[in-house]
Amino acid sequence: MQQIESDRMNHPVLDWKSGLGSRKTIVVGMSGGVDSSVTAWRLKQAGLEVIGMFMKNWEDDDDDAYCSTRQDFLDAAAAAEVIGIELQAVNFAAEYKDRVFADFLREYQAGRTPNPDVLCNAEIKFKAFLDHAIAQGAQCIATGHYAQLQHDAAGLVQLIRAADASKDQTYFLHRLNQSQLARTVFPIGDLQKSEVRAIAARIGLPNAAKRDSTGICFIGERPFREFLNRYLPSQPGPMKTPSGRTVGQHQGLAFYTLGQRKGLGLGGDRAGDGSPWYVVEKNLDSNTLVVDQGHDHPGLLSKTLHAIDASWIAESPPASAVRHAAKTRYRQLDAACQIQATANAFDLQFDQPQWAVTPGQSAVLYDGPVCLGGGIIAARST
Repeated sequence: MQQIESDRMNHPVLDWKSGLGSRKTIVVGMSGGVDSSVTAWRLKQAGLEVIGMFMKNWEDDDDDAYCSTRQDFLDAAAAAEVIGIELQAVNFAAEYKDRVFADFLREYQAGRTPNPDVLCNAEIKFKAFLDHAIAQGAQCIATGHYAQLQHDAAGLVQLIRAADASKDQTYFLHRLNQSQLARTVFPIGDLQKSEVRAIAARIGLPNAAKRDSTGICFIGERPFREFLNRYLPSQPGPMKTPSGRTVGQHQGLAFYTLGQRKGLGLGGDRAGDGSPWYVVEKNLDSNTLVVDQGHDHPGLLSKTLHAIDASWIAESPPASAVRHAAKTRYRQLDAACQIQATANAFDLQFDQPQWAVTPGQSAVLYDGPVCLGGGIIAARST
């Protein structure tokens, strides 16, 4: 499929220090990873009074092999000692359960596939954490996200792609508003990941080679189905082809997502050519999981989508019938499209059909290097 390739022009290198202004005190969210540690070090080198803050967002079985908050805190403390800054700890577990996890469960129960990292940024890291930092006397916060900021001609803060195209995290930050961005700094957005690790090694950070965390922290590396089954009732049902032929049984629609290939438990193939099976639809009314063979099955290709709960960084939607680029999943290349937008919703029409556009996920809009905002995918059509 034809996509808009992300090139160096779409990932500029901006001076992050220009966003500091006259600020003197800054609170850095430190996770125990190398990115937030180098963030804190760069701010200390810039002459600011830096306070590190470790957020505890999950309390249920967080000390098991899957998601060890204790070890992450120890790593953050060791890095803070090398940098020469104070490290505090704050517990947002109650806020996380109310604002993020409850929505996570509702979405899965409704048959959609949510992205809790997007909501966590908007509700916890750049709301609860930001409010806490300001109450502590800080003028702004900083995080180790790969993103950049600049002001447009009207004085509005723009969210800009990171210099490292492979690490850009603006997709996960698209729900932030002007108030949040105006009090935020992203000190590693101008660096390549390799440069971040090189800095960490040069200054002797103990987490310089620490593996990046992946997935959702409260799930970690644990089997997802096992975790979700603890919170949602299992409702097995038929697994059918689009023609209605039953080929198996699913364990509950919440455990599957559009385009899923692994974990279906289907061996062999209908045509005898060895083609793998994919989830092409979830029918909640009949509790049926529709599957078929072939990566480019028509049921997995969408020419349009409708998104709701829109959030625009400039606080107003982009002009309708204007060509932009969109991502319907984090690792996707930019897809050329036209948008029809209102304050709360939008429709996208893609130049080329997009694979596995999934309800519940975020559709994020870009104008070159500028992230415009986005919304939650509610419906799609071929």
